[in-house]
Amino acid sequence: MRPLRAALVVASSAALTLGLATSASAATSTRTVTDGGTTYNLSLTAPDTASAAGQVVTVTGSGYNTGQGVYVGLCVVSGTPGAAKPTPCLGGQDETGSTGASHWVNNTFGGLFANSSKFGTGGTFSVSIYVKATLDDGSVCGEDVTCAVVTRADHFDSEDRKYDVHVPITFQ
Repeated sequence: MRPLRAALVVASSAALTLGLATSASAATSTRTVTDGGTTYNLSLTAPDTASAAGQVVTVTGSGYNTGQGVYVGLCVVSGTPGAAKPTPCLGGQDETGSTGASHWVNNTFGGLFANSSKFGTGGTFSVSIYVKATLDDGSVCGEDVTCAVVTRADHFDSEDRKYDVHVPITFQ
C-alpha cells in the first residue's frame, strides 16, 4: 500500500507543478473602453515568453465589440495601450495568410479569408499566430524594440486606438 500512496503523492505533486508552470507561462492584459456609449471590458491572454526562432502561440480575448474588427499579432509597441499605434507588426499585411503572423477577427468577413474568423459570444476569440524575435525590418524584440502580442482595430478603422491591448512578450 505504501508504494501506491507514494506514487500518488509524486503524481499529484507533478500535476500541481505542471499546472503552475502552465499558468505562469501566460499573461493577461485588460483594458476598459467606452465606444458609442457602450463600455467594453477587454481581456487579452497570450504567452509571456516564446522561442526566439519562432513558434505558434494561442491568443484568446473576451469582451470585444463584435461590430469592430481587430487584428491580433506581434507588434512593436510604445507606451501604454492606446498611446500610439502598434506598428510595425510581424508579417505586415499578410493578405494571403502565408506567414500566419496575424489573425483578423471580424463578424462581417471573418472566416472568408486566410487567418480570419468571427467573434464568439460576448466578443470572444481564440486564435493561433506565429511569433518570432526578429521582425521583417531586421529589428529584434527585446533588443532594438519593445514587442507585445496585441489587438488593434482592423483596416476599417485603423486609426482607432480604443481596441489596442498589449500583452508583453520576451523571447528566449
